[in-house]
Amino acid sequence: MGANNKLFWILAGYFALLAVVYTVWSVFFNAQDFATTANNTGGGIEWAGTVALTLSAIAAALIAFYVGRTHRAQGGELPEDRPDANVDDGDAEQGFFSPWSWWPVMLAGALAVVFLGLALGPWLAFYGVPLVLIALTGWVYEYYRGLFAH
Repeated sequence: MGANNKLFWILAGYFALLAVVYTVWSVFFNAQDFATTANNTGGGIEWAGTVALTLSAIAAALIAFYVGRTHRAQGGELPEDRPDANVDDGDAEQGFFSPWSWWPVMLAGALAVVFLGLALGPWLAFYGVPLVLIALTGWVYEYYRGLFAH
């Protein structure tokens, strides 16, 4: 995480510098003012790009702050920070997943029907909500019945 922390601080500085350069550039070299006025004195700030770059700098700084605090709270060096670490050293337990389960596919299809209903007409969402509930219940209780019951 130390490398990620440094990377995001570099990105935050880059976006902040780019926001300043972009703002100055838009003030002095506004293309719309060149086309509409005879005296090429420049114009105002182009706010869409300035705000987008400033918010990108703020977002990168927030991520860098969070990653730095998390790294400091963990107290030790993580495997991804060591140059001599293997890929296997950072593997964490991912949980248990059923490779043969069809319930996630049914849930995705039912949610697609619900969102399609929200986009096209609410009557279709009324048919999709019971399908979502059935698929969700089936996925949750998959190991409580049948061949794979606990």
